[in-house]
Amino acid sequence: MIDVAAALAQFETEGYARLGKYLHGAELEGLRDRVDALMLGEVRHPGMFFQMDAPTGRYEDAPLGLGWQGPSLEYRKLEKLELDERIRAWIRNPLFEQVARAALATQGPVNLYRAILFNKGPPGGSNIPWHQDAGKLWGLSRDPELQIWTALDDAPEAEGCLEVIPKSHRWGLASPLGGVMPAAAVAQRQANALAHALPAQAGEVILIHNLLWHRSGRGRPGQRRRALSFCYLNGETRCTRTKRAPREFFRAFD
Repeated sequence: MIDVAAALAQFETEGYARLGKYLHGAELEGLRDRVDALMLGEVRHPGMFFQMDAPTGRYEDAPLGLGWQGPSLEYRKLEKLELDERIRAWIRNPLFEQVARAALATQGPVNLYRAILFNKGPPGGSNIPWHQDAGKLWGLSRDPELQIWTALDDAPEAEGCLEVIPKSHRWGLASPLGGVMPAAAVAQRQANALAHALPAQAGEVILIHNLLWHRSGRGRPGQRRRALSFCYLNGETRCTRTKRAPREFFRAFD
């Protein structure tokens, strides 16, 4: 049994909340198998985004714009996972709908901004610096607020787990652009001293506010750390980009 009301109250106050272990058994194994099949090219969907990890383990060195580079379990990120029917079913599961409607305060349509696999492969993957998932970089009429993160593998403390700064979602954007934090902001907020680790077990689900400061370190070599992250939007949110045609968002819940 998951106490959704208590989790949502913590999410509002702290900017994050644990929903508990919600993914089990064959369903967990099925999603693990599917993301590996996508990375290995055994299952393909035209239009899916791939980014290979940096051999150095530095986020700054991750290659950009290369896309699919052949079968590998060392991709850092896969995006547009809603194209896959098995992952799409997890995006649309009833618990996530309940949480999204409550957190976004809507009984109308709920859209998906993005569905991502974050992967730290056998070499340990890359570090992810302090960042916020909002701002002009995202090109939206309002800043997004809800991400639902699902661990597909254990993510122990100091071995690639999420780290957050509780209540930092109340600070607003560190920069209008959003994304990776400017060094001056990290120093001013003494972010490294405030880091709070969120170790997770495989199958555990965590809510993350988009404005919450969060990061993750490298995994332990030989240990994989795969996680799914879904960002949900109130259906009234619009794409504001002008260089290309505005995005049409995938409808998660009608």
